[in-house]
Amino acid sequence: MNNIIIKHWVALLLLGMGAIYGQQDPQVTHYMYNTMTVNPGYAGSRGHLTLLTLVREQWLGIEGAPRTLTFGMDTPVGLFDGLGISIVQDELGPSEETYLDGNYAHQLIINRRGHKLSLGVKAGMRILSLDWSKGIRKDANDQAFRENIRGKLLPSIGAGAFYYSDNAYFGVATPNVFTNPHYDDIQDSEALERIHIFIIGGYVFEVNPFVKFKPSFFVKEVPGAPLSVDLSANMLFNESFNLGVNYRWDDSVSGLVAFQVSPKFNIGYAYDYSISELNFYNSGTHEFFLRFELISRLNRMKSPRFF
Repeated sequence: MNNIIIKHWVALLLLGMGAIYGQQDPQVTHYMYNTMTVNPGYAGSRGHLTLLTLVREQWLGIEGAPRTLTFGMDTPVGLFDGLGISIVQDELGPSEETYLDGNYAHQLIINRRGHKLSLGVKAGMRILSLDWSKGIRKDANDQAFRENIRGKLLPSIGAGAFYYSDNAYFGVATPNVFTNPHYDDIQDSEALERIHIFIIGGYVFEVNPFVKFKPSFFVKEVPGAPLSVDLSANMLFNESFNLGVNYRWDDSVSGLVAFQVSPKFNIGYAYDYSISELNFYNSGTHEFFLRFELISRLNRMKSPRFF
């Protein structure tokens, strides 16, 4: 019994370190499909109405581990503009944060080949709730841990740039310039969030008419914390079956799979295996996504997009 208690508290400590060094804002393995959540410049870039929902259950077996749900919808407006909404709900220990954002992007054609630079802004709010009865110190006598927060509204404003062609993309964004309060897991208290910078990029290589190779990367930079880097390699077969791997630096390795069930529906799954000390206390992370695109066959033939 003592060993079980010790392992439980060690896992909670490592969970807190993971929240500080790897996860202030939610981060997902299928980042290449979930771009608008952090970069408003992506809004409308696919050229048709797109809906995406994603569910991530992280570090199964650890009480209070992160759980993230995202929903995004975006569409082009006219020839050079895009609009979108993104909703993210993130649970960690005693905290629950909901991100509600509207996104606007304007696309500039930057060369004769039709490559585009999309400049975007996002604005909305975050809703923060803290229930200390679910915290690591839920039995503490300190009065501070009895003062729950119910639906505190916090403003958010962000910006991003997204360059893309038919086979390449690169983006830089910060989803929120305000240092709002958030839950600090290692201190088990309320603290100020730090500004996040996200960088994403990738390329689609045509190996042959039936196989495409899609390397990509995702970088998160937070002042005062180590750099978080994802490196991915995906193979797309017959434009319908995607198989890949992802490496998150000093954190996890992942397997990814996705199926283009029809021209409108794409579903995918990822499994993350921890390679940090947390590996001893959890049974992995599961992530699912579903994407719906209102796209005609003619439009798909004219402008194929594989990211």
